[in-house]
Amino acid sequence: MSNGTHKTDLLVIGGGPGGYAAAFRAADLGIPVTLVEADDRLGGTCLLRGCIPSKALLHVAGLISESREAAACGLTFSEPEIDLAKMRGWKDGILAKLSQGLDALCRRRRVRRIRGRAAFESSQRIRVSGGDDVSRIDFVHAIVATGSRPAVPPVFDVDSPKILDSDRALELERVPDRLLAVGGGIIGLELSTVYARLGSRVTLVEITGGLLPGVDRDLVKPLQKYLEGVFDGIHVNTAVASLEESDSGVAASFEGDLEAGAQAFDNILLSAGRLPNTRDLGLENTRVGLSDAGYIVVDGHMRTADTRIFALGDVVDGPGLAHKAAHQGKVAAEVIAGQPAAFDGIVPSVVYTDPEIAWCGLTETDARAQDRPVKTARFPWAASGRAATLGRTEGLTKLVFDPETSRILGAGIVGPNAGELIAEAVLGVEMGAVAEDLAHTIHPHPSLSESLGIAAEIHLGTATDLYIPRKR
Repeated sequence: MSNGTHKTDLLVIGGGPGGYAAAFRAADLGIPVTLVEADDRLGGTCLLRGCIPSKALLHVAGLISESREAAACGLTFSEPEIDLAKMRGWKDGILAKLSQGLDALCRRRRVRRIRGRAAFESSQRIRVSGGDDVSRIDFVHAIVATGSRPAVPPVFDVDSPKILDSDRALELERVPDRLLAVGGGIIGLELSTVYARLGSRVTLVEITGGLLPGVDRDLVKPLQKYLEGVFDGIHVNTAVASLEESDSGVAASFEGDLEAGAQAFDNILLSAGRLPNTRDLGLENTRVGLSDAGYIVVDGHMRTADTRIFALGDVVDGPGLAHKAAHQGKVAAEVIAGQPAAFDGIVPSVVYTDPEIAWCGLTETDARAQDRPVKTARFPWAASGRAATLGRTEGLTKLVFDPETSRILGAGIVGPNAGELIAEAVLGVEMGAVAEDLAHTIHPHPSLSESLGIAAEIHLGTATDLYIPRKR
């Protein structure tokens, strides 16, 4: 391809779940598509530095955990011998295979892929630098799907190999003896679980009053109780005040509920959230608007204030989730193709810890904040035969209902495989199902999935698996 200006109907900037979903859907609809990605590989943060590598390592952590817990069933295994190099190779092999699959899909759909960094020169042209020999691209429509990056609070903004952001932590360079995990959100808890199971003594601090801020406390309690037996310590309402690095490690001092003197750690795992990648995109040369937090402002069709330009995924407000981005990508492609489409779906969230937490729709926490009346039904897994056979009775299934119509407004699950179980609830909330729909759906027994049906029966007062006194 000669150096110069290339023309395309649709330009997609970013090759993550939102970007490639948009590109592939648009190509299927007959739109000529050019995809610009700075990385040599497609997949974005999710595939290369997030969802997929972390879930691979969490699978390893789960195997270690299960081998130890098997003693309660009469099976005793020796402690595992950990080969980090082989583990890294196994993980990287998964990423390579999936990324190569995306390359193949690009070729089969005739999506033109250009490597480099894009910046807008106007509402119709971008400049490409640092990659292939195309210098400019003129477009009819563009989609911005450039993802996000780890946030770095000022106290951690130092050039130190001992401070690991989520990207570096997934490289699994070593397993430190003492690890300070900063941040009790989804990323922090997942990565801390991996390192703890591999042998690190983990101390976790969270600046807010609880783990997983904003998540229903009924769901968080079983996870926190479990993690208290896995980590050396969990300290909420606690922030890192200062750091002092030495050859042997990092000394951290704290403020808040943990005000002891400086404590020494081999490494610090920093998981303080993520920021949208909207800098250096040349958006000032367009009419695209940004929020105070740096997110691109879009409407329900993923269109920005500049009608030629769309945005989706982590660069727009909302949860930074791959499945949200992918759905938004398809919506944007369909809108550009002239089809009726809008982003108004129910987005589930999953924490892939042990136990897992998953939820969708309206939570009881949100309902209280909105002063919205709801009714809830809880089915404790202590009454589940399947949970008993797994030795995991700490779980809970919770449904949130409209008190007048019994319509299912939301659901939350904590326990093994919660991330798989939540899909039925998502469908129920999306379709406007009522309690009878879920209660009258025959679930297999024994299974964890029947906890959803039983929770609906509890709401209706027809449950037989629990005794619930009738209200007089």
